[in-house]
Amino acid sequence: MIFKSRVFSVWFGVAFLLWVALFSMFDNFAFLKGHWYYAAVMVPAAFVAGLTPQSGGAIAFPALSVFLHVDRVLARDFSMMIQSIGLTSASVFILTRKDTVLRNYRPVLAFVPVCFAGFVLGMTTLQALPAYLIQALFLSLITTFVVAYYLHRQRGTEESLVVSTTEDVAFLGITLFLGGVNTSLFGTGADILLYTLLITRFGMKEKAATYVAIVTQTAMSILGFSYRAFVDHGLSHFQIETWLCAYPVVLFMAPLGAYVLRRLHVNWMLLAIVILDIFQLLYFNLSRPSLDKTMASAVFCALFSAVFYFLLQRLHAGRMRRLRGVIRPDQPLGQFSAESSSPVP
Repeated sequence: MIFKSRVFSVWFGVAFLLWVALFSMFDNFAFLKGHWYYAAVMVPAAFVAGLTPQSGGAIAFPALSVFLHVDRVLARDFSMMIQSIGLTSASVFILTRKDTVLRNYRPVLAFVPVCFAGFVLGMTTLQALPAYLIQALFLSLITTFVVAYYLHRQRGTEESLVVSTTEDVAFLGITLFLGGVNTSLFGTGADILLYTLLITRFGMKEKAATYVAIVTQTAMSILGFSYRAFVDHGLSHFQIETWLCAYPVVLFMAPLGAYVLRRLHVNWMLLAIVILDIFQLLYFNLSRPSLDKTMASAVFCALFSAVFYFLLQRLHAGRMRRLRGVIRPDQPLGQFSAESSSPVP
């Protein structure tokens, strides 16, 4: 089960005792009873966070802001706050397994600063966008991606990331920066964009790419939570209380999802995400319908569908041609692999 790792067991015990201490100081059972839905939302959300490249915020953000009509900023902050526990728990589980090759995760050290730069830009320039537009953008993004990928039958073969050209570096940099911008708006999003790139241009296996995306989004959630608390000073006592309501749920459910992922066929995982994301998009447009919401969703879905289909086809085809020697890398920069985290000339 998930407690086979001694390191994970210690982490779980310490994190749970920390929750007990924080709950006794800042929360109470009367508040938990009145706001039980925060914990309830995170039961499936945290499980999905450990099971898929969509973090818990992919469910928490629309569930709170669309279904329960919680303010968009509160829903975003809650997503980052709760992922800082759930995804950390999942990441500790992933990184401490006996079969984990830690060197495969060293690229994350380079990913996070680029991603965080995008986050800071988004926090300082994009927060005035209308809430319905942000909701439509997010739901369209996650839905069209997973549908496009599910229908795209080519699957990756690589266990680790190999970066060999300047174009590879450019794709990574742009994707990570945009992922940070997404996180500033939704509390999540860096993981799914990074996952898209890893399985297409770099041909990584779905599960390997999922684990790298989870660890990257973990770091972004912690940094985003810290930014809101210590730079913006924007977290209220109410937000701390709601965070503590769901804390123990995600502490267990996220690593449980990561555990199940090791034993689940990837197509079943993808089908479950397809159904979930389509339902969320439909609910958003059918609940309190408006022309603005419908038009925004239609435009974003059409745009992202075209983009994802083009990328999945073009990036995979380019990778296949390079592997066959039809296209030779112009300027090899080295590789991130199980052998080394630094460029090899």
